[in-house]
Amino acid sequence: QRDIPWIRISKEAFQKGFRLKHYGTVLVAKFKEDFGAIVDKVQVTLITDPEEVEKRIREAREVYRQRDERVMGMTDEDVDVFYSCTLCQSYAPNHVCVVTPERLGLCGAYTWLDCAASHEMDPHGPNQPIKKGETLDPVLGQWRGVNEFVRQASRGNVERVSMYSILQDPQTSCGCFECIVAVLPEANGVMIVNREYLGETPIGMTFSTMAGQIGGGVQMPGFLGIGKLYITSKKFISAEGGIKRVVWMPKELLEEIRPRLERRLAEMGEQDFINKIATEAEAQTIEDLLAHLERVKHPALEMEPLV
Repeated sequence: QRDIPWIRISKEAFQKGFRLKHYGTVLVAKFKEDFGAIVDKVQVTLITDPEEVEKRIREAREVYRQRDERVMGMTDEDVDVFYSCTLCQSYAPNHVCVVTPERLGLCGAYTWLDCAASHEMDPHGPNQPIKKGETLDPVLGQWRGVNEFVRQASRGNVERVSMYSILQDPQTSCGCFECIVAVLPEANGVMIVNREYLGETPIGMTFSTMAGQIGGGVQMPGFLGIGKLYITSKKFISAEGGIKRVVWMPKELLEEIRPRLERRLAEMGEQDFINKIATEAEAQTIEDLLAHLERVKHPALEMEPLV
């Protein structure tokens, strides 16, 4: 999850001797365990000065941006192999992330190129190549090889997965997703809420409430855990109409993805669409949202019914 993770320790752990320096000890051990093929020595520096932390975050985000740019020119049609990510199976044993050039892992940390590099460093690790095989449904994004891999990796609990649909055989969600996409039948569209947003959404639930319901490695049509970068992908719920289905998201998220979203909308010739997406400033209830959509003539209202 890049720069948004936070960690808590229990009072009991502190009483038993756990201290801040032990985070460093754990990280050193983990880096050597996971990247032993390329890492000999590791040094961990814990920074607590707020200004220095902000400086390092800006530097890290620039690296993230460069990594994202490298994969943006690729399409799912360009490759014969996708990658798995099963890092979260320790707490979501049936969950399998399928990472494609146009859909990164739902935690936001693993792109297709990241998974390819990870597999090269650790051929027996969580990022395994998945041969796409026969195309079963190009609209939903289903391939025979992907379904077979997911069925095996989920121990038979997930039979098939659609990479481009939120309604039919959607990808499972573990719990560490950056955002949740949820269908709003009344609005004939979807809302997106990010982990950092603590308020209620137009459906009367917070991010954490929804996360508790859709996480754990189950398929839940109408709900989808995603990484932020996927929002501006051409394959974003493309089976249901794509980005034009988005009717609501928190203002913070909208501003964060604005440069990429404006670029995507310019490609579509829909530059004004960004002003039709409601935020908590325009709508906090479904009634407010519907009034906003009517007022701005949101295209979702004229699209084919979702349900």
